[in-house]
Amino acid sequence: MKKLAFLVSGSGTNLQAVMNACSSGEIKGRIDLVISTSPYAYALVRAESAHIANFSLPLSSFKTKEDRDAEILSLLKRYDIDYVVLAGYRAILSKNVVAEYQNRIITLHASLLPKYGGKGFVGERIHRAVLAMREVESGATAFFVTNEVDKGPIIEQRKLRVGRGDNPRTLQERILKQIEHPMLVSIIRDLCEDKIRIENSQVIRDQEV
Repeated sequence: MKKLAFLVSGSGTNLQAVMNACSSGEIKGRIDLVISTSPYAYALVRAESAHIANFSLPLSSFKTKEDRDAEILSLLKRYDIDYVVLAGYRAILSKNVVAEYQNRIITLHASLLPKYGGKGFVGERIHRAVLAMREVESGATAFFVTNEVDKGPIIEQRKLRVGRGDNPRTLQERILKQIEHPMLVSIIRDLCEDKIRIENSQVIRDQEV
C-alpha cells in the first residue's frame, strides 16, 4: 500500500476528497503525513480528526526557505513516503526536495496549462485573467512537479465551459468541485496501482480494458 504525504496551506478540500476515497477503498493507499505552511490551515484540523500525523512549518520558524525544505525532506523520509501531493501549497519546493522525489510529486493548477500558468498566477488571479480574456472554457491541469514552475509533465487536463454569470470566485469553486476533486482522486488511485509512469519525459497512463 502506497504512503502519501500532502503539503497544504489552506482549508484542505482536496485533501478531504482523497481522505474520503482512501476510507472507502477507492484508493488503495493511505495518507500518512500532512505538512502545512500555516498553523491556522483547516487542513491540519482535517488531518488531526483522521489521526494523520501533521506538522505546521511556517517559514517564520526557520532561518531560510532551504532550512524549512530540509525539515520537510526529513519528515518525508521518516514516514517513508511514496508520493507527495501539493494541494493548495503556497510555496515552491527547493531543488533538493524535487530531486529526491523526482516523478513522485504531483500538483494541480486551476487552468489549462500552459495558459495562465507560472509566476503570479495563483488563486483567484487565474480566474480573473481567464474572464478578462473572455475564454469560453477553463479547467485544471494535474502534473508532476519539476524545478520549472507549472511546466512539469502533464498527467491529465479536464475542462468546463465558462458560464455567462461566472465571476472569479464562482469559476474557482466550480473548477475545484467539478474537476479538481475527482481528477485528483482518479490520479492518486492510478498512482497507487502503478498505472502511471514517465517515459522520455512523457506521462504514460494505463487505461482500463
